[in-house]
Amino acid sequence: MLQLSTRGDEEAFLTLYHRHQGSIFRFALHMSGQRETAEEVTQEVFLALLSESRKYLAERGDLQAYLIGVARNKVRRQIRQTRGFASLARTEPVVEAESFEALSKEQEAQALRAAILSLPPNYREVVVLCDLENMDYAQAARHLGCAIGTVRSRLHRARMILGSKLRNGMRCRV
Repeated sequence: MLQLSTRGDEEAFLTLYHRHQGSIFRFALHMSGQRETAEEVTQEVFLALLSESRKYLAERGDLQAYLIGVARNKVRRQIRQTRGFASLARTEPVVEAESFEALSKEQEAQALRAAILSLPPNYREVVVLCDLENMDYAQAARHLGCAIGTVRSRLHRARMILGSKLRNGMRCRV
């Protein structure tokens, strides 16, 4: 499909885009906490695929891993350019709750999003891939270009940090 796309087959490119766009967008959204950043990164990933597809074809790895790797680098670059992480004020708006229970769940979800955004990027990446995208350790390791043991240890450490932040009721400033 990618080879057809590199030859100008628009239908092949659209098929690739529709197949991978959702996971790239979700990864960028969870990593940045900002819809605008996620949309921009997703667009940049597919532009990079178009312009650098020959590089990928020479390597012949897992396309999804390649795309996540490109997204990972672009999100990190965005974060460095903005000198920090997304603030809670710029994350997805809170939906008005109809009951105390719904409000409580929304507050918990918002606290969890803030805690995830406050993690260092290496830990945030494994939480996003393993816990939010439901990848197994081997898939996450391929996507991140590291050993399975590294994914396990980072995920364990990230969960410990998240648990501590959430148990202590800390407001995560990001």
